[in-house]
Amino acid sequence: MMLIRYLSQIGKYFIMLKEVFNKPTKWSVMKQLILKEIDDLIIDSLGIVAFISFFVGGVVSIQTALNLTNPLIPKYLIGFATRQSIVLEFAPTFISIIMAGKMGSFITSSIGTMRVTEQIDALEVMGVNSLNYLVFPKIIALLLYPFVIGLSMFLGVFGGYLAAVYGGFSSSNEFVNGLQVDFIPFHIAYAFIKTFVFAIILATIPSFHGFYMKGGALEVGKASTVSFVWSSVVIILMNYILTQILLSA
Repeated sequence: MMLIRYLSQIGKYFIMLKEVFNKPTKWSVMKQLILKEIDDLIIDSLGIVAFISFFVGGVVSIQTALNLTNPLIPKYLIGFATRQSIVLEFAPTFISIIMAGKMGSFITSSIGTMRVTEQIDALEVMGVNSLNYLVFPKIIALLLYPFVIGLSMFLGVFGGYLAAVYGGFSSSNEFVNGLQVDFIPFHIAYAFIKTFVFAIILATIPSFHGFYMKGGALEVGKASTVSFVWSSVVIILMNYILTQILLSA
């Protein structure tokens, strides 16, 4: 019974995605909606992403240094481990899970509130494709999400550099040497491919839970929680699948 319910929800999700691209809203209106979503979802997220990335980069660097107790192990490994941790996993995956809480809850609650107050019904009465009007601008805005993750990578590595050098764990040259050693350019491409997929998840799953919720104000809060859980689950699952496909080949 539960399996059937999950399958029907998945089917409903993909039908929603198809409807998002049907009967588009005219460009003069859509342009304003996209700019508003960029401001709400991308610009408003930069502060928290910068803060978390900088300090987590520092923590990764310090913990790596404290575990390199053998004097025969070169100090440049601090920079190497920081780069690999930040670029491959922390920035694309864990920042996306944090954003599932911030962006996802905002998207679900804003669309859910429109559903509760019958604004979505009013749009449909006026002949507007409400899914295109509400969800499409979020998808376009989140195409800029890789920029947020790029900033996270830079600040994570920079935070690690400051913590290692000014904490006395490594010299500047050793840390920079560690950043450069065995660098594989495809790892950056891999991180941004993941980021792009996560951006689509962050735009659509919270929108789905907000759009199809039923009930009143209490249910808006419940829908926000459920959307965060499912966004996180799908992000972790897609992270596993994409890592298998892109790095195991």
